[in-house]
Amino acid sequence: MIVRINNINEHSTAQWGKMNVYQMLKHCTLWEEWILGRKQYKRSFIGRFIGRLALRAFIKDDRPLQRNTPTIPEFSIRYIKKDGDVAAEKAKLIALLQEHEHVSNPGFVHSFFGKMSEEEVGYLAYKHFDHHLRQFNC
Repeated sequence: MIVRINNINEHSTAQWGKMNVYQMLKHCTLWEEWILGRKQYKRSFIGRFIGRLALRAFIKDDRPLQRNTPTIPEFSIRYIKKDGDVAAEKAKLIALLQEHEHVSNPGFVHSFFGKMSEEEVGYLAYKHFDHHLRQFNC
């Protein structure tokens, strides 16, 4: 993942979606802080009913996430400024990814999917980053 992230630069353009490269990196940084347990978000009402079923569908195989897959509102471009320092955000994201080697968050509760095992989190994290790196052709 880190090699692929290093291929991104301020001139990278999205193949789909509305995010620019800075917004995508910031989105992934926020997501990573959440996964590491630095932030928590309230469970969605609908997620309490169908979250586990949806999680199984998301991680059942190796297929990449579909284009324009919904995100939790706090990670959407409505809450992320349009411009920022791409190199700095990229460095911050890489540092967060490297923390996974030494940090675990076994009590992680996804705001839609609910409580997740570390294996489920890892699998979803890979699919999430792969999705955004594909979005920017990396």
